[in-house]
This record gives sequence, structure tokens and C-alpha cells, in this order.
Amino acid sequence: MSVSAPHRPAEAPRSRPAPPGRPATSRPRPCLRAPRWLGPADREVLWLYLLTRVGIWATAGAVGWLFPSDGESRRPASLLAPWERWDWAFYFRIARDGYFPDATGPWTVGWDNREAFLPGFPLALRAVHTVVPSWAASGALISFVAGGVAVLALARIARDRLGDADAGRHAVTFLLVSPCAVFLAAGYTESLFLALALPAWLAAQRQSWATASILACLACSVRVTGLFLAAALALHFLLTARTRSARRAAPWLFLPALPPLLHSWYLHAYTGDWMAWKHSQERGWYREFHLPWEAWSNTWTAAFGHTQPTGYAFMWQAELLAMVAGVVLLAVLVRGRRWPEALYIALTLWALGTSYWYTSVPRSTLLWWPLWIALAGWSLRRPRVRSAYLYVVGPLCTTVAITFLTGRWAG
Repeated sequence: MSVSAPHRPAEAPRSRPAPPGRPATSRPRPCLRAPRWLGPADREVLWLYLLTRVGIWATAGAVGWLFPSDGESRRPASLLAPWERWDWAFYFRIARDGYFPDATGPWTVGWDNREAFLPGFPLALRAVHTVVPSWAASGALISFVAGGVAVLALARIARDRLGDADAGRHAVTFLLVSPCAVFLAAGYTESLFLALALPAWLAAQRQSWATASILACLACSVRVTGLFLAAALALHFLLTARTRSARRAAPWLFLPALPPLLHSWYLHAYTGDWMAWKHSQERGWYREFHLPWEAWSNTWTAAFGHTQPTGYAFMWQAELLAMVAGVVLLAVLVRGRRWPEALYIALTLWALGTSYWYTSVPRSTLLWWPLWIALAGWSLRRPRVRSAYLYVVGPLCTTVAITFLTGRWAG
């Protein structure tokens, strides 16, 4: 915390003799300063964020040269081309054409099940595209700005939680070098969700329930995980709202339910199905309900049963490892009586762990802010933890980035 200098009355600027051959001037030279609301710790976090962005985009550029789609190509692909992969196509098509263009839909042969994706990110993409001509550049810009907001909020949550000035830097480092960190730079929903969810959680810690609920409402328009955040906020409210004035904010907690309800209503208007979102998940991604041990068994078979190509099998092995990490994290939170965060992780694990098999669990770890704060706390007590993480996980981060940027399945 900085202490400002004592106030002094304004004085007229004092002129001084100019050097020989140089005209005298009384106007001071302008200088660029960081906004006052960004303290030294915040600026350090943003510096780390910018460095990792340079690294990931340098990796994307190298991929364009080293792994061209045509092995005989004499020119590399554009810098944005490696980012136009997998789920990006859904967001792009929704932003450009809407959910049901030309009266197509689930009744159409070869339908892509795009209604499985919530409208928050496509709406933001369409808005930015009105200014930025390239769709891919628009998506990258959204993730870049949102990622900066997210790391600032994560750092502040970590500092408040752990009471250490270095906690924020440690937590952000663990996030930015995590195995699936490439998706924070891609035109995907992770950065935008975190840019809304983490400030919402920070506002809730400071008892600003209206702000927290509005941000959680926006997060619910980006990912269904927003509903789990809303549940955690509600539990946190019940545990911390002690005064009558604080309890008057309770109606705000119902606001996050609005985006899913509106989306279901919209889909029903076109399909006649109130559960169209869930049914599209089942058709496209095998997300029909299975008992947790059945989902584990099916994923284990895909990972180690030699039923899948090695690239896919390796990613299913990562799914299993991420699920184990989630269960361990849940146990740590329960032991520490961090009930709201435990509820958030428990609901996430239940949603991901009750499909036919696990899908996108490693990517989901990006949204587990209690994980990065727990690792930060551990590294503050044992400094070698951070070094071990960087040396072991860092190469995995690059491996997954190259996997995604070359068009292979990366979970």
C-alpha cells in the first residue's frame, strides 16, 4: 500500500536557463503512467500475461512454418490460421449466420448441433467484428482483453485469500503455464468466462452482491459453468450475509438464471423442444447421463484399451488425470471448509463426470480458480513447488499448444 506525499500548494513553474543553442521551454515533457488503480503487483501480473502472450503467438507462428497443411508449401499459413480450429467453427458460424440459418436445424441431415453453444461469446464476436474485419482476429482480441481482466482478478482474489503480496503472481503463473493454457489465447470461451466469473467472485468476497450477480449473469450467457458459479455465490451469501441490510440483496442472486432460461425459450421457439440444448449435447458429444463409474470405465477403455488412435488415447489419459486432480482439489476444499468453492468444483465434476466418457476436463481446469490459489499457497510455503511446476508442466503446455495449433484433438 503506497502512501501519498503531503499536499503542497501549487507553485508557478520555475524557469531555468536553457543550454547554449537550445531554446528555453517552461512546459514539462509528457510521460506515460499506469492508471492509479493498477498497483505494482497488478502491473507485474500484466507483464507476466503479456510475456506469455508473446510466447504463445510465437509458437503459433512457428507452427505455421514448421507444420503447413501442405508439406510442399513454400509459404506459411497466416498467423491467424492455426487458431481457427474445432469449436471456433461453431462460434464463428453462430456469430455470422445465427443458430438456425435458412430454416435449418436438428431436423436437417448433417446438422452441426450448434445450439449446444451458448450465445454470449458469439454475440461478443459479432459486436467486435463490426470494428475488426477479420473474424479470427476478433476472437483473438476478445480473448486477449478478457484474459488480461481475468488474471488481474485472479491475482487480487489470491492476495485477499492468502494475505501475501506474492500470492497473485504465483496464482497467475500457475494458470498461464497450465497444460491447456493455449485455450486462453484461442477464440474460445474460457478467457471471456473468467473475465466475468472472477470479478464476480471478487465482488462477492467484498459483499457487493448486485455487482457479483450481474457479472455472474453475463458469465451464464457464455458457459453453463456460470450456473455452478451462481450456486457458489448463493451459498457464500447464505454463509456470510449476517445483517438485515445485506440480506436485502438476496433477490439479486436469481439474476444469473435469466440467460439459460432465455436461451431455452429461444431454442424452444425454433425447435419445439425445451431441452434442445441438452439434446444437442447428447447428439454431438455423447453427453447423455451415465453413472460416474461407468463414465470412468468408458474413458479408461478409450485411454488404455487400444480402441482409439494414439493421439486421442493420450488425450483421454489426460482426461482421467484431470478428473483425479479435480477430486483431490475437492477434498482439499472440503477439508479447509471452503464450502462455496467446493460446491463450484463438485458441480463441475458432476457435470463432466456423468457423460458417456470424459470430454474437455483438462480445459475445464482453467476455470478452477481455487486450484490456482491452492497451488499458490502451497508454493509460498514450499518454494520448490513453483520451480517443479514450471519445469514439468511448462513443456506439457507447449505440447498441448502445438497439438491444438496443428489441428489435432487437444481435449
